[in-house]
Parts: sequence; structure tokens; C-alpha cells
Amino acid sequence: MLHSKNAILASAFLLVICGSLSAQTAAKQNPATAIHLLTRRYTDGEKLTYAMKGSNDGWEYQVQTTGVVKRDAAGHMIEEYAWSDFKSNAPMTLNSASLNFRQTLSLNPDAPPSIPDLSVVQPMLIGPITDLLTFYSDLWLTMRQENFNHAGDHTYVKFGGPASWADGNYVVLGQDSIDFDLTLKDVDSTKQVATLLVRHVPPKQPAVKLPADWMRVPVADTPNNWVEVKKNNAGKYDAEVGKETFDVEIKVSLADGKILSATLNNPVEALKRECSDPSCASCGEAKPHHILRQIELRLVP
Repeated sequence: MLHSKNAILASAFLLVICGSLSAQTAAKQNPATAIHLLTRRYTDGEKLTYAMKGSNDGWEYQVQTTGVVKRDAAGHMIEEYAWSDFKSNAPMTLNSASLNFRQTLSLNPDAPPSIPDLSVVQPMLIGPITDLLTFYSDLWLTMRQENFNHAGDHTYVKFGGPASWADGNYVVLGQDSIDFDLTLKDVDSTKQVATLLVRHVPPKQPAVKLPADWMRVPVADTPNNWVEVKKNNAGKYDAEVGKETFDVEIKVSLADGKILSATLNNPVEALKRECSDPSCASCGEAKPHHILRQIELRLVP
């Protein structure tokens, strides 16, 4: 299962959104001239319930999250979510700490998404929590784009800096490097629904650290933007390198800006070798490794 790795990736992605990209989009925006088709219009006390399904490299799960709209200490409108009804193809049950956990999200432009304390929940819930964060972060970023209002509107946000999930113990190296490709795919004025596509794509020059020469040879059709080196049970190292992308599609209500449904498709095309050292200089035969993570989210009526 990849839920821990992808959870940390999502958290690193949120740091990008809340930091560098927030500053970039804010700098470009002129409040006097900006027009926003996508705006979250909150109603205090509104309740929202989402059903999430996940397929994560063989691990299947379903879970529900229920939120209520309220104001935080700074006066910003937020959505506070609780998680429940977890089911999976492995014997897992939410404990009291996970059931009592509350996740705060907001699409208010002045309240960037933030990373909660993931240490208080079970590992199996980290993936769903951070995937929901990714959906909100992608929409939050899109809502900040100036004059992003018509079907076909598109913008490309360069970042490229590496996001790391290495823990220094089990995972000795873990990085990816992405830019953001945003498209307003469709605006249905009759159904009052907008469809967004947010693609997390390899930069022209990814900033990941590649310690061995064999890692620099492209595995797919772009420079490698994903690398992981971790210890295995044999006292050696499993090293992988390749191409990672995220395709996130979100359907948004034009009436109030809330998420109606969303999907996330996260493939990794990689080569994997067992190595005798963390520098990956002495390794065995390369084997292709395809990783696929898919998430579905829908608003329950």
C-alpha cells in the first residue's frame, strides 16, 4: 500500500500551494479588475457529506466524511469535517482518535489550505485526509486565477521544486517535482456546473535528486520527476525512478462554489532495482514497476 507515501506527498504539495504559489497568484491578481466565475459562497451552519472511494496499488477502501460550515477564530468561513464508515479489503476499523479527529478546510481566498496533525489518526486514514486536501487545494488555486471564467481557459503554473517524503530511516530518499496545468474544461450554465482539470505534470527540468547515472535515463516520455530509495527486509535498498503525474478533475457548483464530485488519477511509471548501497551505484537488474492510485469523491445529496 502507498497511502503513507502519497499522504506525505499531498502534504508537501499543500506546502507548495500555501507558500510559493499563493504568493505568485496573489502578486498577479488585481482586485479591481479580477472577475471570478468560481467563488465559494458559504452559508453558516451548512452541512456537507462526501463519499470517497480509493484504489491504492491493490488496497481498496470506502469512507465517508461529514462537514459543517462555521467561522474560525479569525472570522474566516471554514468547513470542519469528521470521518466515519470506513470499509476496505483489509481488516481495518477506525478507532476513537480517528473518529474524533476534525479536519478543517476552506475555499476562502484568504484562508489557504493547511496541513492537519496527521500523527493523531491511524495510518489508513492519512491517505483519504490528504486526498481531500488535494481536491480543495487544486480548487483553491484555480479560484485564485484571474479571469478564469470560460470553457477552454487555461493557465500553467511553474513550480518544479522537489517535494520530499523521506523519513531518514525507512525511506532514505523520496522526491517528486511537478508543475500545475489548469484548464476550465466546461461551463454548463443550465446545470450550473463547471468542470476543472488540474494536471500535476513533470517540469521540463525536474529538481529531484538522482544519485546514480542509471536514474537519469528517462523511463517514459519526459525527464524523470519521481524517485524513491527505501530499505528492504534483506538489508538492502529498493530503488525506483520514473515519471509521476496527477490528473484531478473537479465538478464545481456555479451557485455556491462547493465541490460536487472529483476524481484523482495518480500513475507512476518506474524502473525498480535492488541495490546494495543507498547511493544506488551497485544494483541488480532493472524491472518495470507500474503504480496506480485512483480516488473518487462525490457529494451525498
